[in-house]
Amino acid sequence: MTVHLKQAQGAPGSRILALGAARGDLVVPNDDLVGPIDSSDEWIRQRTGIITRKRASKGVDAIDLAETAGREAIEKSGIDPSRIGAVLVSTISNVAVTPSMSTLLAERLGVAPAPAYDIGAACAGYTYAIAQADALIRAGAAEYVLVVGAEKLSQYVHPEDRSISFLLGDGAGAAVLGPSDEPGVSKTVWGSDGSKWDAVGMNATFEEYLDKIKPWPTMRQDGQTVFRWAVWEMAKVARQTLEEAGVAPEDLAAFIPHQANMRIIDELAKQLKLPEHVAIGRDIETTGNTSAASIPLATHRLLEEHPELSGGLALQIGFGAGLVFGAQVVRLP
Repeated sequence: MTVHLKQAQGAPGSRILALGAARGDLVVPNDDLVGPIDSSDEWIRQRTGIITRKRASKGVDAIDLAETAGREAIEKSGIDPSRIGAVLVSTISNVAVTPSMSTLLAERLGVAPAPAYDIGAACAGYTYAIAQADALIRAGAAEYVLVVGAEKLSQYVHPEDRSISFLLGDGAGAAVLGPSDEPGVSKTVWGSDGSKWDAVGMNATFEEYLDKIKPWPTMRQDGQTVFRWAVWEMAKVARQTLEEAGVAPEDLAAFIPHQANMRIIDELAKQLKLPEHVAIGRDIETTGNTSAASIPLATHRLLEEHPELSGGLALQIGFGAGLVFGAQVVRLP
């Protein structure tokens, strides 16, 4: 006799119900950073669009920022924490290899024993997590999912690095996703380009640090390689994402790219020929580049400043270290 396995079946679609945000408690202006890199406030503004960035005090870790953002998202969603069926945290700045940040976050927020795992996709991490949350809900593996992007990149800053150190900030952004009769998350276009693996990353391994061969590992990048890749290749990914979603640029309410560099954001918007009515996330100006946290932080700010965007469609795209990328169209909460 053949025994037929039972299979879960979820909702026809999913959507973002609410967002939460947390930024580092310290405001760091350009003038505080220019000395060691022999630069100026004007140079940083012209190259990156950053005026100030948020960084967290010593003793405030990424998990603390994640808790604040996650708590806000859950409260705004109106969902009882016990109904959260999974916790996905995108981060590259947990203080330990194990246990994961997500398991501690689930405990702090009172959603344990929900399954929890970390995603190490750097600046694309939030879009990766949204893709997985959508799949979990539609597969019936979870009814509600908490997605968090949380980073404390200031712990990997070398003050004399001219390639990336002045870009980096600390923060966390969170989203609660739940079931929907209509799709609220499009098909995700995602992937990687290992041929440029060394374009963004660390200047040393932890083993080299322990062996006293090199100092504490910090972030660095090949700026020109990253800029060209982000602008030209990610414009193609963005166009493909719109096509897969069945959405035209004029259908969008917002464009929210990873907050890597204001010049990249502006060039992507130009390449996509976005109409004037499309709001563009520019949180980098006062928050800095927060890797996995940057898209939800930019989305949270856009909705605070322009509540009329709620219910509209947003194209979000993450790209960075690895090199990895991910993009989807979402309906804003």
